[in-house]
Amino acid sequence: MNCEVCQLKELDVEHFEIREVLRCILHTILFHRALGLVRPKDVDLELFEITYVQCGDAELERKVDEKIDQFIDRVEKHPNKKTQICISLYEVKNKQATWFTNKVERHHWEYWYINLNVAQHPKGHSSKSHSSKVVVDPEDTAAEARRARRAALETSLRDVLFQIIRFVNEKKDHVPSIQNLDGMLFPYEITISSSSDSAFGMDMFKRMLQTGHPTMLS
Repeated sequence: MNCEVCQLKELDVEHFEIREVLRCILHTILFHRALGLVRPKDVDLELFEITYVQCGDAELERKVDEKIDQFIDRVEKHPNKKTQICISLYEVKNKQATWFTNKVERHHWEYWYINLNVAQHPKGHSSKSHSSKVVVDPEDTAAEARRARRAALETSLRDVLFQIIRFVNEKKDHVPSIQNLDGMLFPYEITISSSSDSAFGMDMFKRMLQTGHPTMLS
């Protein structure tokens, strides 16, 4: 089976933006891969002028929030390392049991890699200037920089959402038959890794050995 991989554009975020950004991206991916009965729910972001769609499933929302909590915890424990979150979609197939294998086998057919670069602010830094020659109010300058950064992130987040939609529309041949689909979604897994993990950036290549060479769309 062909396996597709989508490496999403890296986003530069502040710590307080992580939850909203990840909810938006994760739910957008899962909504576009929901082939069963869904009750679409529009969600307006509080930090950005962006609306996205959820599947309207309370259990799915709970699982996504649980993974986001794990992601934030990982970022806090490893503040100087890049942290990545991945959604993998797979089929479950029954296999002839032997002495060395299980009866059930996962066949991964799609990976989504979400990359966030969380800003680290040095402690003890003061925005106040001790120089009497400075004419520009440093607080005004900082506020303007924050607005510019927020606008840039909003544009980048929109780019990521369009990247997801483009991938879904262009990559269809690898999607398994839905005749055995039990529930709203294909079986999926959300995993988290940081650059200190041996699995970071290598999981995709390990899967290639099992599922064949994936094609890339960035």
